[in-house]
Amino acid sequence: MNLDELKAKFTEIFNNKNEKVFFAPGRVNLIGEHTDYNGGHVFPCAITQGTYALTRKISEPKLRLFSLNFENTGIIEIDLSNLDFNPEDNWANYPKGVFHHLKQSGAAFDTGLEILFYGNIPNGAGLSSSASIELVSCILAKNIYNLNFDMIELIKLSQKVENEYIGVNSGIMDQFIIGMGKQDTAVILDCNTLKYRYVPLILDGYSIIISNTNKKRTLADSKYNERRSQCEAALHDLQKVLNIKSLGDLTEKEFEKYKHLITDKTNEKRARHAVYENLRTLEAVEYLTNNDLENFGKLMIASHDSLRDDYDVAGAELDALVQAALKQKGVIGSRMTGAGFGGCTVSIVKNENIDDFIKNTGKEYQEKTGLTADFYIAHSGDGAHEIL
Repeated sequence: MNLDELKAKFTEIFNNKNEKVFFAPGRVNLIGEHTDYNGGHVFPCAITQGTYALTRKISEPKLRLFSLNFENTGIIEIDLSNLDFNPEDNWANYPKGVFHHLKQSGAAFDTGLEILFYGNIPNGAGLSSSASIELVSCILAKNIYNLNFDMIELIKLSQKVENEYIGVNSGIMDQFIIGMGKQDTAVILDCNTLKYRYVPLILDGYSIIISNTNKKRTLADSKYNERRSQCEAALHDLQKVLNIKSLGDLTEKEFEKYKHLITDKTNEKRARHAVYENLRTLEAVEYLTNNDLENFGKLMIASHDSLRDDYDVAGAELDALVQAALKQKGVIGSRMTGAGFGGCTVSIVKNENIDDFIKNTGKEYQEKTGLTADFYIAHSGDGAHEIL
């Protein structure tokens, strides 16, 4: 749906013209999965798919919210004097949570708003549609109400919405890259310190292909919180001897020397993934910087194997999609991306082989799982912004 169509929809739904348009991207993580909340590094890029928000001021102290992705819920009205979480508000709790935390941080809202949302990120695909709607709501509120928050503050506030308001103990990667992304780059981010560096995303004859399993991710949030707790327990065991703040502080040698301190074997496996994935991510950035795509691809494969075997978040569908992808000509790497238990994979595929990759990978995946995968060529894009 293009911008003119979205503006026409706004007029149709709210019986008035919109005043401003905002956009926040989704993201794909090239490598560095489940490392962000373990104080490690991640290597994501923003993508050109994302969430649009069209808005206009109204005199009543209300938010009137409508999503073209959930049209059956109709317009959801929220009083700005009562921004508490309400499960009946469904998807609207994400923007509502943003306004709640902005208000807690001292923001004042002198008018209400009508907002139309539209996302072209597949829901539940693991490309971070939730963080995208949080950041587009942040940038919208900052602009409309002239709020004095910089982007890093809005990123942290959005993570707070996810953790405290929605109740998912996510790290900061999704919000960070959606806020700070730049076209034709990825970001290597130290999630412990928020130090970051832009890395040119030059794939010279190759493209990033996102493959959606189309498996409903019913376990993702609960298992995500469980994995985080398991890593925290492993860290606690290690801290009895080691002076570390996170699993991301450990080298390979240190982990191997002290892993016996972790009393639960499952927790040891979870910690091993967090430590080794962090080191893989740093190594992968060097390979990409040196235009060594072959070794970058090998680390993507090792990342997936670890997510499957040590972290146990891949599941049959993601693993089937990766295995099918790796059989195809022109593929140098493939892995699950996101929280897991469904969602998407990311592959690097030679441009001349993309059509055959989509056809053959999709065919084998359907034969194995009975599901039909969707495929997208991903282009890196800019972070959350107003569309002028």
